[in-house]
Amino acid sequence: MSPESPSPEPSTTPPLDPPHLDADAALWSDAPAGRPLLVLLHGYGSDERDLFGLVPHLPPAFVFAAPRAPLTPPWPAPGYSWYPLDGLNGRDSATVTRAAERLCAWLDEHAAGARSIGLLGFSQGAAIALQALRLQPERFAFAVTLSGYASSGALPGDEVLAATKPPVFWGRGTHDDVIPEPLIAQTTAWLPEHSTLSGSVYPGLTHSVSQTELDDVTAFLEARLKQLST
Repeated sequence: MSPESPSPEPSTTPPLDPPHLDADAALWSDAPAGRPLLVLLHGYGSDERDLFGLVPHLPPAFVFAAPRAPLTPPWPAPGYSWYPLDGLNGRDSATVTRAAERLCAWLDEHAAGARSIGLLGFSQGAAIALQALRLQPERFAFAVTLSGYASSGALPGDEVLAATKPPVFWGRGTHDDVIPEPLIAQTTAWLPEHSTLSGSVYPGLTHSVSQTELDDVTAFLEARLKQLST
C-alpha cells in the first residue's frame, strides 16, 4: 500500500433487496466531506449508540459515523444484528457478505466526499468490517476488528488484499467465549496473508473492550492519520 490512504471509490454496489440500513438511525459526529471518516459497526444485540460512545476517546480528526444494523434478532435478544445467527456457532459467510454489501450501499449514498474511509467494528460489526474490506479493497483505508473474525470462503478482493496488505488492527481477549475457536484459528491464519496486521491478545479480557485495548486502537488510528497527512 502507498503511504497515502486510498480515497473512496465511486459507487459500484448493485441494488439490494431490503432491508437496507436506516439512514435516519445513523449517528454522525459531523459531515464527512473532505475529512477522514471512521465508520463504527456495533455488535449483535446492540445498536448505533454503543460504539458511538467511544468517540470522545478516539482521535478527533476523524468524522465518526455509526449506522444501525438492519435486522432485529429473535426475542428475547435486544437491539439489532447485521446477520442472523443459527445458534452461537451458526455464522453463514453468505449472510455476512450480504450484510457487508448493505453497508457498502449505505456508504455509496452517505459517505460521498470523505477523504478516506476506515472501518471499526466489534464482534459481528468486526466481521462486517473485514468482509466489506474484502468486497471493495480499494475503497477502505484500514480496518479495526475487535472481538471479531474473518468469514470463511474466498472473495474476489482477497487477491488485491494479499498484494496491498492494508493496515488491520485485531484485538481479542483470552477469555472471549463467544467467537468459536475454529473461527479464531481461521482468522489467525488469514489476516497475516491479507493485511499489515497489528493488535494484541489481551489476558483476561472477555467478549468486550478494555481500556488497554482502546489505548492501542487510538495509537493505531493516530498512525493512520499520520499516513494520510504525508
